[in-house]
Amino acid sequence: MGVFERIGSELTFLRGLVRTLRRTMPVARNKTHTLGDLIEELAVRFGDRLALTDDTESLTYVGLNARANLYARWALHHGIRKGDVVALLMPNRPEYLAIWIGIAKVGGVTALINTSLTGASLAHSIRIVGAKAIIVAAPLLERYESAAPGLVDPPAVLVHGASPTAHPRIDHLLDSYASHNLSQAERVPLTINDRCIFVYTSGTTGMPKAANINHYRVQLIMHGFAAVTNATASDRIYDSLPMYHTNGGVIAPGIALMSGGTCVIRDRFSAREFWPDIVRHECTMFVYIGELCRYILDTPPSPVDRTHRVRLCVGNGLRPDVWRPFRDRFGLKQIIEFYAATEGNCSMFNLDSKPEAVGRVPRWIASRFPIRIVDFDIATEQVVRGPDGLCRETPNGMPGELIGEILDDPAKPGNRFEGYSDQSASDAKILRDVFRKGDVWFRTGDLMRKDNQGYFYFVDRIGDTFRWKGENVATSEVMEAIAVFPSVKDVSVYGVKVPGRDGRAGMASLVVDPSASFDFAAFQAHLKQRLPDYATPVFLRFADHLDVTGTFKQRKIDLVREGFDPCVVGDPLYYLEPDSKSFQPLDIEQAGRISAGTMRL
Repeated sequence: MGVFERIGSELTFLRGLVRTLRRTMPVARNKTHTLGDLIEELAVRFGDRLALTDDTESLTYVGLNARANLYARWALHHGIRKGDVVALLMPNRPEYLAIWIGIAKVGGVTALINTSLTGASLAHSIRIVGAKAIIVAAPLLERYESAAPGLVDPPAVLVHGASPTAHPRIDHLLDSYASHNLSQAERVPLTINDRCIFVYTSGTTGMPKAANINHYRVQLIMHGFAAVTNATASDRIYDSLPMYHTNGGVIAPGIALMSGGTCVIRDRFSAREFWPDIVRHECTMFVYIGELCRYILDTPPSPVDRTHRVRLCVGNGLRPDVWRPFRDRFGLKQIIEFYAATEGNCSMFNLDSKPEAVGRVPRWIASRFPIRIVDFDIATEQVVRGPDGLCRETPNGMPGELIGEILDDPAKPGNRFEGYSDQSASDAKILRDVFRKGDVWFRTGDLMRKDNQGYFYFVDRIGDTFRWKGENVATSEVMEAIAVFPSVKDVSVYGVKVPGRDGRAGMASLVVDPSASFDFAAFQAHLKQRLPDYATPVFLRFADHLDVTGTFKQRKIDLVREGFDPCVVGDPLYYLEPDSKSFQPLDIEQAGRISAGTMRL
């Protein structure tokens, strides 16, 4: 990095930091100023400006507050008390935000349920938060009913929209309530430390966990991202991400609301309609998740690719193999990649759009950001402790686990760890006695490395990185190498157990272009140029599609469980024949020899 580039980077960081502190510091100072108060102030400030819109309905700032007041009074009159949980199962729409804001006004807590869940997973999500009631959009009633066998004490069901069931329609019940702000007698004493919503983890390796998000953190997220993006009233942000997750449900609408702008909501993401939508709605920003960008990049070139007015996009998980092609094809001026855990205390931003970096903390201010990277043992999946029992900060350039110090300081509520609804899940994320006896840190579960300029780079999720032949293999590195091979449409990389062998062997599940024949020799040569021998996958699986979560994160749990067993896997399987170093079809006999240890790998 040249001297002028370095100066520019420092100035960009400093400006962004000043903007963010100016917007977020007052949140912690006013202990009784909750989200409901904020929405009422925005209604006065921005009035009839358009706040939220989709192709079927719109809400102005006044309208959003009025609609939230209806839900607040419904909650009061139906026995929803402070701390009670109402689950919400509804597709993206402006009404979605009004529901949980209204419930939050009277101290209720809304659990934002993943709309793709069914059966046991859905029942689990409702059960772990102890939902007293659930609001279900009529088209999703069948999904809810699939969870009924797993609910011993089912919540009261209220349907939004027409349905053939006898459940009461909440949209009709609202007609009997007033929409003006709550009177003093109706208001419930609340502080910024009270719970506001539950947001679930994606459940990529198991059942989802419900993360506690209080009124402070919701306001911090909204104000913080509005400041980072330098949003104004003229901005229109496109939101096609699920509103049951933070990016789509808090960050995107928060950026718009805090600045007097407009959030344009789409019910579900479509790669084909992404840019036409943005052009049609004259959007100036959009929020992304990394895999979403990969899908958009995979669409055929179109005249609308560069006819947009987008000045920046903000999101996380943009992988190195996608970053530059995505930026260059669509002419994006600024990509603000960020790193944060919804429930945790580690956050950073890549304000100057340095390719591949997830954030930056310059050396001159690092002491004010209590985040560190510590040595981590891939084999044991534990941090490394020295003879004194303490951890060691990882040298620059080397991967380790990112952690954030948990501080019980009323002046710094952002450094707390709010935890999950399940205490055991919360305990598993806490690391004690790290750099001194008695200190407490939040475990992100992510392997990171940092360079000398303070840029952080994502390496892999803990549990995804594995050891093979005495070496650490980062699945993200292997996936990036495979993803750029012609005819590969999608790929998931993971480690599988091989009986009698230490560590795990690499396996890749590929989705390839059905119109093109797969050239194994070219594929092997491609990997040889990009990966060391130990990182080359031992097994290949060719699938029609890969399962993903609602936020496009790959679900590997079933892939890992099925492994390379042809009796279980219905897809074509191949293995890397050790003598010829070429991929060969894997049948039951060969898989049996591998499992028995009579065939070397």
